[in-house]
Amino acid sequence: MSPALSLSAAEREAVQTALLSWYEADHREFPWREREDPYAILVSEVMSQQTQLDRIVDPWAAFLDRWPTVEALADADRADVVAFWSDHRLGYNNRARYLQEAAEQICSEFDGAFPKDPDALESLMGVGPYTATAVASFAFDTGGAVVDTNVKRVLHRAFEVPDDEAAFEAAADELLPADSAGQWNNAIMELGGVACEKTPRCDEAGCPWREWCHAYQTGDFTAPDVPTQPSFEGSRRQFRGRIIRLLGEHDEMDLDTLGHRIRVDYTPDGEQGRAWLRGLVDDLIEDGLVSIDTDGQPTVQLRR
Repeated sequence: MSPALSLSAAEREAVQTALLSWYEADHREFPWREREDPYAILVSEVMSQQTQLDRIVDPWAAFLDRWPTVEALADADRADVVAFWSDHRLGYNNRARYLQEAAEQICSEFDGAFPKDPDALESLMGVGPYTATAVASFAFDTGGAVVDTNVKRVLHRAFEVPDDEAAFEAAADELLPADSAGQWNNAIMELGGVACEKTPRCDEAGCPWREWCHAYQTGDFTAPDVPTQPSFEGSRRQFRGRIIRLLGEHDEMDLDTLGHRIRVDYTPDGEQGRAWLRGLVDDLIEDGLVSIDTDGQPTVQLRR
């Protein structure tokens, strides 16, 4: 198979050395980067999905204080885990459910020991290829190259890697040093996070790849399209979160009371009324987060 990058062996080694030296000299310090505990790393990876890293530092620490081991999380009340997620505004509450279900799998299927192989990690609920590779890399220094949006941006700009998933994976694997997967993956993601952002800061951040970077040499900082995050304000996701938070404070609520509490313009027979609210509740039921008692006045509660 031909190489994905137009780099000689000597150039590839120079690129690797430059990035690792840059990262070791100065990088953002996050507590999970100092840990090799796969459980703590999995929690950080799930929390950081579509969320800036600095926003999860406190929730991550609080989560581990409350459920310090995979066994503690597996034994936790599902409603408590979901309520924690919602209270800390971590978004997409079904990730909390998936995380606990993954903990249950680790305890029941793997005798409490995290699998080290990315394919086995992918068998866990809610763990896709990226998360599996990240946990294997950061916890066990195995698992290959991690390819996220930051890495794609860096590879596209620096080495003209086309905007194609297979091309990005091939280029990332080619650059990955044989003996430092965890450190390398942290370093290249850091490069995309602080130097090669959407608006690049090449000189200000002292990018170590300026010597080889096509974008730096040409001034063309085009990057792959990044999906636009839907607006949260007024979204179904926002109202779903409000429902979870309210049910975390109350044992149960009837449908209309819940409606009036999550939006001031709720009218049972209006456009944003019972049918709209029931749609939100049905979504949460499908996600396994709530249940509804339809005997008499419909009543909603967190699923436990």
